[in-house]
Parts: sequence; structure tokens; C-alpha cells
Amino acid sequence: MVNSHHLIAFCLMSLMLSAVPGPSVLFVVGRALAHGRGTALASVLGNALGGYVLVMAVALGVGEVVARSVLLFDLIKLVGAAYLVFLGAKALRASWRNRGVPTAPLAPSAGGGLEGSVRAGFVVGVTNPKSVVFLTAVLPQFVDREAGHVGVQMLLLGLAGALLQLLSDGIWGLTASTARDWLSRSPRRTALIGGTGGLAMIGLGAAVAVTGRAD
Repeated sequence: MVNSHHLIAFCLMSLMLSAVPGPSVLFVVGRALAHGRGTALASVLGNALGGYVLVMAVALGVGEVVARSVLLFDLIKLVGAAYLVFLGAKALRASWRNRGVPTAPLAPSAGGGLEGSVRAGFVVGVTNPKSVVFLTAVLPQFVDREAGHVGVQMLLLGLAGALLQLLSDGIWGLTASTARDWLSRSPRRTALIGGTGGLAMIGLGAAVAVTGRAD
């Protein structure tokens, strides 16, 4: 159903975009530094699921509504930005609380557990209106309209992109969490690394809040 050449081209574009550090990568790295490998990978999964919900929205035509509505775009953007700041503040508080703990691991509850981390990643992924605008503009270009079933083609293309994002962000998360484990030789450094991850998420939230639409 999906044109194989279009699929390959879309996958290559998705892979290149996923490999470049952007909001998704910065979020995952921040979670890895603040909470470690498990939280980072669970956040990657949630983020990819949230991103695929945006693909479904575009396939159903909802994406165009968000892309055209400045009010809706800004509302979703601010919700996502506020949530990122909230997650960063939680990580900062956890790093401060653990700065004198001899064993130095950050409290698992600080990351919300694996289920909470998937949920956190999902919220961040689904509240990224710029992804909706991007998908609305780009995804239809890879659809073979003569083959019909345009919506289904978009869903399949989006699924391929989501799987590649899952792979790419997972590598970033593993790399950052490995660096965290290597650097965490003392409670002070562990708290510092966790605080860095929290600050990264707060900074990302602030950047998302002040960035406008591409148009």
C-alpha cells in the first residue's frame, strides 16, 4: 500500500532528524542524567507513543486544525512547557535531597517509576505542537495518492518514523545514563548530575514556551 521509495525516503529523513539533538533528545538526556537508565528508556517509549498520537491526529485531519489555530497551538505549547519545567523542578528537588546520601542513587520515586516515566514521556511527546505542524506539512508529501487509503499510508509512515525515533532516542538515553553511572562516584557528584538533568529540562521547558510558530 505504501510506496516503497516513499517509505525509504521518509525513513531516511526521520533518521537524520532523530539523530540531531532536538527537544526530544534533550528531554531524554535530561531524564537520563536526573534519574538513570530505566527512567530514560521508559521516557523514550512514552515520548514515541505520544509522537505517534500526533501522527494519528494528522492522519485524521486534526493536525491541520492545530497548525492553523494560533490559540490552540500556543495553548498546547504552554502546557507542554509547563510540564517540562515541573519535571525539571522535581529532579532538582530530588538531587538536593540526595546530595548527602552515601550510596548516591537518586530515589526511584523522583522519576515516577517506569509507568510514571512512560506517562511523562507521553505527555511531553503529545504536547509538542511543532511536531503536529511539521507532520502536517511533511507527511502528505510521502503519500502515494494514486494508491488510495491516504490516512492508512500516513499511519504506516508515521509508525516507521516512530520506531526510528525510539531507536535513536534510546541510544541517546543509554549514552547519557552510562555517562551518569561513570561520573557518579560520590554523593556530591551524583546530586550535581541529577541537578544538571533537572536544569536541562527546565531550560528546555522555557525554550519551548518562548519559541513561536515557524510561520
